[in-house]
Amino acid sequence: MSKVMKEVSCIVGEYRNSEGQTKKRYQRIGSVIETKNGPMLKIDVIPLREGGWDGWAFMNDPKPQDRSRQADQPDEDIPF
Repeated sequence: MSKVMKEVSCIVGEYRNSEGQTKKRYQRIGSVIETKNGPMLKIDVIPLREGGWDGWAFMNDPKPQDRSRQADQPDEDIPF
């Protein structure tokens, strides 16, 4: 089984927060996964950005998965 080593993301735009500060908007575009043959890059989406994507991306440690949203756990809110 493959293991996600890094999440790959890039800047796709900017926005203003409630205090009027300009912030960067990021989008996850893929992953670096460990396979039996070594690390492999998987690109899921090509980022669209005004003026075009410059080709730079960030590699960050993967965020922990929210176990409460996994499909193998029963949803107790369903009334049947």
